[in-house]
Amino acid sequence: MSDARPDPDQLLARLHDEAARATRGKLKIFFGASAGVGKTYGMLAAARMQREQGVDVVVGIVETHGRAETEAALAGFEQLPRRSHEYRGRALAEFDLDGALARKPALILVDELAHTNVAGSRHPKRWQDVEELLAAGIDVYTTVNVQHLDSLNDVVGGITGIRVRETVPDRVFDLADSVVLIDLPPDELLQRLKEGKVYLPDQAEQAIQRFFRKGNLLALRELALRRTADRVDGDMLQYRREQSVSSVWQTRDSQLVCIGPGTEGERLVRRAARQAAQLDAPWHAVYVETPALQRLGAGRRKAILTALQLASDMDAETAVLADADPVQAITRYAREHNLARLLVGASIPHAWAFWRTPFATRLARHAPDLDVIQAARDDAVARPAALPLSEPGQRFAAWRAPASAWLASVGACAVAAALGGLLHPAVELTNIGMLFLLAVVLVGVRYGRGPAVLAAFLGVAAFDFLFVSPQFSFAVSDAQYLVTFAVMLSVGLITGQLTAGLKYQARVATHREARMRALYEMSRELSGALLPEQIAEICARFVGQTLDARPALLLADAGDRLRPPLYGHLGGQDGTDGPMVDMGIAQWAFDHGEPAGAGTDTLPAAPLLYQPLRAPMNVRGVLALEFKDPRRLLAPEQRRLLDTLSSLVAIALERVHYVQVAQDTTVQMESEQLRNSLLAALSHDLRTPLTALVGEAEVLANALANTPSPDTQAPDTRLRDTARAIRDQAMRLGALVNNLLDMARLQAGHVQLNLQWQPLEEVVGSALTLAAPLLGARTVTVDLPPALPFLEFDAILMERVFYNLFENAGKYTPAGSRIALSARVAGDWMEIRVTDNGPGLPRGREEAVFEKFTRGARETPVSGVGLGLAICRAIVEAHHGRIRAENRPEGGVCFVITLPLGSPPAMDPEGEPLRPMPGDDAP
Repeated sequence: MSDARPDPDQLLARLHDEAARATRGKLKIFFGASAGVGKTYGMLAAARMQREQGVDVVVGIVETHGRAETEAALAGFEQLPRRSHEYRGRALAEFDLDGALARKPALILVDELAHTNVAGSRHPKRWQDVEELLAAGIDVYTTVNVQHLDSLNDVVGGITGIRVRETVPDRVFDLADSVVLIDLPPDELLQRLKEGKVYLPDQAEQAIQRFFRKGNLLALRELALRRTADRVDGDMLQYRREQSVSSVWQTRDSQLVCIGPGTEGERLVRRAARQAAQLDAPWHAVYVETPALQRLGAGRRKAILTALQLASDMDAETAVLADADPVQAITRYAREHNLARLLVGASIPHAWAFWRTPFATRLARHAPDLDVIQAARDDAVARPAALPLSEPGQRFAAWRAPASAWLASVGACAVAAALGGLLHPAVELTNIGMLFLLAVVLVGVRYGRGPAVLAAFLGVAAFDFLFVSPQFSFAVSDAQYLVTFAVMLSVGLITGQLTAGLKYQARVATHREARMRALYEMSRELSGALLPEQIAEICARFVGQTLDARPALLLADAGDRLRPPLYGHLGGQDGTDGPMVDMGIAQWAFDHGEPAGAGTDTLPAAPLLYQPLRAPMNVRGVLALEFKDPRRLLAPEQRRLLDTLSSLVAIALERVHYVQVAQDTTVQMESEQLRNSLLAALSHDLRTPLTALVGEAEVLANALANTPSPDTQAPDTRLRDTARAIRDQAMRLGALVNNLLDMARLQAGHVQLNLQWQPLEEVVGSALTLAAPLLGARTVTVDLPPALPFLEFDAILMERVFYNLFENAGKYTPAGSRIALSARVAGDWMEIRVTDNGPGLPRGREEAVFEKFTRGARETPVSGVGLGLAICRAIVEAHHGRIRAENRPEGGVCFVITLPLGSPPAMDPEGEPLRPMPGDDAP
């Protein structure tokens, strides 16, 4: 009887997926082999059809690249305004994700899925923008070329000689709701290039000579077609699972190789790999473990696992199936994965088992819709003398049972005989025989094959001796009782055999359930772990239970170097009881993101397996495992279990990492807010007494200037200078307090900019006038071209920027130094430079000087709290500009301020900006 019922777990997972997809937008990808095949045009044509059907369609971003056909197809669509981002002195127009989410159309067009966003955008990649749109329930149409798929990027680079840096993860492509292949023959594409429909004429000729060679286009077209076919094949398999289709659809060449208990497994795997390579088709390799095959010898089992590992290394999907009937197991697997061709080895004929039907014949009879290919047998390989079918100690393992089981078998027969004796006068002998059959069945179910066979023989003997005439003798007067004896014995043997199979399947199901339960409990405990030490403890416990191994968890520091291992509860207090970790191998596994050590192709002689912990965002560490039985690494299900465990640990480590980052950020924000509040409070409370102190010191200095000394009858200059020093120090303290207050206001966002269009000369001149006492004997030169355009800025704040820069130059340069200020227009920006010829900045500290409470290095201490440059950066960034510091090759430091030019208003004949009249629109 075939079990066609769907798996409840699969049904539940399907329901969850459908519920998640119901609230998620639909992604449609227009896929092509190269630029110019018409992906964007096809996307616009499909979007126009949707708009005609009443769908709310908005163009988020579409790159026409100057193509007239695409621009004409774009006409009539609502286009979302782009957001301007500054990058290296240029304003770049990018897709406005926030605007799209606020507009929330039913369908949005986002061209060039692999595009890299400008630095400073919310997401580094456009496909991440698309994922956020889909999560918001917005349908998306997009385009991508085959060279941008992550898995094919290096292949395309090897074909064309050009490595594309912008890529899209294959999971984004595979999870798309639909993929439309836009195909164009190479000759037609080359013709479009020559006609200037893809690139400008001068660029087209260069493109034809480099990337767009006909051979390249043919190879790219084949890659696109094959990748689309793989995608369609995946959709077809998904449909078959959802609809529970059992028959095989021979839509493409595919192959399943069946590895048996013989030694020809490796030869079958290599033959299947060659055929799959010739057909460029996927292939699978499976091994069915039956109760009888559990007693295989160590050599045979190692040969099977080696063949499975070889198939996995040759890019095959491998599986170990547990079933009492290998024919049904293989047929079911083939139909689930839509594999139409089965490759099996030739059975070895046995003279004493001539009635046995060869495995290939049984497979062909059971699945006539599948192609069964029987590989030729190599006698030199098929009859090994060194690999016995089973080990001597395991040959009779199925018949073994504890002494209590044998005694229970004897007792059951005795009880059946006693009950038969009580019922003998009242019932027929055939019914008494049923009591012995019942005893055989119960013993077989409870104790297995050996005791059941014993119960069968004892039951037949007791029935013959006690109840069959002549009684108390083994002689049989009626030949029909011989049939009864034969049936009773057969029932005992069959019951024992069935019981062994059921126990095996129950044991397999129990082990599978135990693994699932362990994974569930591990994931549940990891979800509550808050420290790496807790994760190491949980990992050690569950890995020891499920994999019978001792683990060590190695985490990376900020410099991507592995720290000493954490052993969990399996290691001693000093780690001496944990596995001996080779840090060199562990670091290699971490750096390359690939397993190393035992059971791998990299340093397989190492005693430990080093499994990298790959999380969605990064590799978080390495899990080192010391297996008690290294042969377990060869089993595919064990490797899958290990991969699942390592993924759970990696995700937990990544969660803990980001929890720590969030906590640090929260503490930093709260500390910053507290510090700003404290600075603001202190500044407000200090300004009033400082103002009074400055005024009183000024009055005292003026009074002492007119008061004669009692001794000389002349003005007392000593007291007057003291009063003026008090005034100067109070004014300096007031300036520091103003800096503190300004920094607090800027960071709190309470400063309102008074933006006006005005020349740069005025604010620079006023800043120089204020800073003149601090500059002393230093030479200052100003180079401002007369045709410099107006800038829109807050004059008071920009004056503070230049004053702080001049003050900084006065503090850190010796007397007689030269300070220069110059400005020039660079594209859409104005670049202002303030340079000096002082000692410069320490190497590597160019950015640190803009941090709060940071002062430069100097032998003689300077006054100040280190807020001047931090205020400069805050003010410049409030004007949408940038400021940086760099050392000059000839000595000294250069501060570069970059401000946007914007669109200055029209000027009157006297050079003043024209102001709009009340009620008029601004120009």
